[in-house]
Amino acid sequence: MTAGNMELFDAGQKGRGLRARREIITGEVLLAEPSYAAVVFNSLAFQVCHSCFRRQANLHRCAQCRFAHYCDRTCQTAGWEDHRQECAAIRRSGTAPNDNVRLAARLLWRRNKDQGLASDSQLVPVDQLQDHLEALPEDELKKLELDVQSFLRYWSCGTKQHPAEYIRHIFGLIKSNGLTLPDQRGLQSVGLGLFPNLSLVNHDCWPNCTVTLNHGNRSAVSSTLHSPLRIELRALGKISEGEELTVSYVDFLNLSSERQKQLKERFHLDCSCDRCSRHIGDDLMAAAAEGKPSADAVKEVTAFSKETLEKVEKARGDGDHGQVVKLCQECLEKQEEVLADTHLLKLRVLSALAEVLSCLRKFSEAAEIARKLVAGYAKLYHPNNAQLGLALMRAGVAHWHAGQVETGHKMICEAYRIMMVTHGPNHSITKDLESMRSQTEVELKALQQVLDMKNQPMTSSSSAQENTKDFLRKQ
Repeated sequence: MTAGNMELFDAGQKGRGLRARREIITGEVLLAEPSYAAVVFNSLAFQVCHSCFRRQANLHRCAQCRFAHYCDRTCQTAGWEDHRQECAAIRRSGTAPNDNVRLAARLLWRRNKDQGLASDSQLVPVDQLQDHLEALPEDELKKLELDVQSFLRYWSCGTKQHPAEYIRHIFGLIKSNGLTLPDQRGLQSVGLGLFPNLSLVNHDCWPNCTVTLNHGNRSAVSSTLHSPLRIELRALGKISEGEELTVSYVDFLNLSSERQKQLKERFHLDCSCDRCSRHIGDDLMAAAAEGKPSADAVKEVTAFSKETLEKVEKARGDGDHGQVVKLCQECLEKQEEVLADTHLLKLRVLSALAEVLSCLRKFSEAAEIARKLVAGYAKLYHPNNAQLGLALMRAGVAHWHAGQVETGHKMICEAYRIMMVTHGPNHSITKDLESMRSQTEVELKALQQVLDMKNQPMTSSSSAQENTKDFLRKQ
């Protein structure tokens, strides 16, 4: 079965997979798939639009169920088809059930509407996705059974009822194939969705594609010009005809053994990709400093770093930024002569410290820390990895606000290049970077003109100062 630039094929031990039908160029969109069903997390139900999944203030509440919230009337109208039956069910039950139950209900309402048939753009019907129920441990099966009972109490769809065994299958495929959805800035996971075609793309720790959530566009006056929320599969580099399309299910910044453990527990797969088989990158992620410290010193600092990161997480949760800075600086001092700049624990401390220093508006210190973080990431991540792009963006902003405009501009430009590949020109993050790139470019030109003016011969020093002040005032 084919769809656009890709086709379904038998990937051997990995089961089904997707491969390219022709040569694909860097940044090309291979798949743009609207969600089959998606929900906002209950914990963020009043802060995130239930239609476009953008996080913002002053949302409009559904007057009937008082649970769903929307950006405006346009988003509410666009989301009504998905919310209509949910709205009635919430009113009938008196409260909204948990995220998984709401997603399962939306999935079945959609399936019933489609009469169980896959649309022309779907490669497989949604209920033919794998559930991996046989691989779930006992405690997970008990949680799933509680969700099934909660669903049966919540479900209301006329005379169309489903056996408990089928409901278990639905919860199993949600657990195995559900995708967390970020907000428009990529800063926080705000919901959960199911995308049947994307679920067919297999994992690789060093993938040739990346997944981005496009929140759509509903700003046009005419609703016919609106675009829906959708997942985009983009090529990270050139892909040959017949080559399998892959994405990474977990963050690459973990030792191969830890990634394999996460993949086994979460997705029930045994990763045998090249990076895991040959342990590529593990040496850098666990490297000691160049001074070759003793094994005891490495062991001691490693234990101290893990303990510190737990304390940092607690301090961040409490909003104690001062304590975070203190803990991170103490930890970095201990790591200095012991752990390499690419060591995972060092990078995690640098990441936490850079974020908090920026929040405290200590941009000079944040810029120095962010520069070290980016240098470490660049040695580990794929050159077009979105996480590297986001780190470059934050580092560029820190340098810019610290007055190091030229360095900041270069970092922002590099982040923009990466995001053009991973997110495309219309994503809000890319647009933010484009704006920042233009602003820093203007500032650089203005500074250069001021320097040129200062180098020109003047009749008096006072006139030179006045000319400079006047120029800066205009800028």
